[in-house]
Amino acid sequence: MYAVADSGDRHHRACRSLLEDYTGALVVPTLVVGEVGYLIGSRLGPDIEARFLAGVAGGDVKIEKVSDGDWNRIAELAAQYRDLPLGTVDASVVAAAERLGATTIATLDRRDFSVIRPTHVDAFELVP
Repeated sequence: MYAVADSGDRHHRACRSLLEDYTGALVVPTLVVGEVGYLIGSRLGPDIEARFLAGVAGGDVKIEKVSDGDWNRIAELAAQYRDLPLGTVDASVVAAAERLGATTIATLDRRDFSVIRPTHVDAFELVP
């Protein structure tokens, strides 16, 4: 999401194409929105952050709340993958994907997400 907002990012074109061409549901955990908003605001400024938030509010993506059951799974994942370290936000992506049965993750973080073994599939398909 950050790369889409930053036209100077080396992954901008690939990420923008993914958002424009992907026909499935785009689901983003709430914690990701907070992290991306912070990065956009601190690196690109408040005007671009406001545009990002307006896109989120406009329904460009489905925002997935962290469920009560997700917190235990997030804690398990953070402990299991502490050597990465995985972190709360990435663990929330995995927990939501497992709960929703999602098999594809949009991420540029190949290092971490290629190591993770979700409970419902052998591995995630990573795009772009």
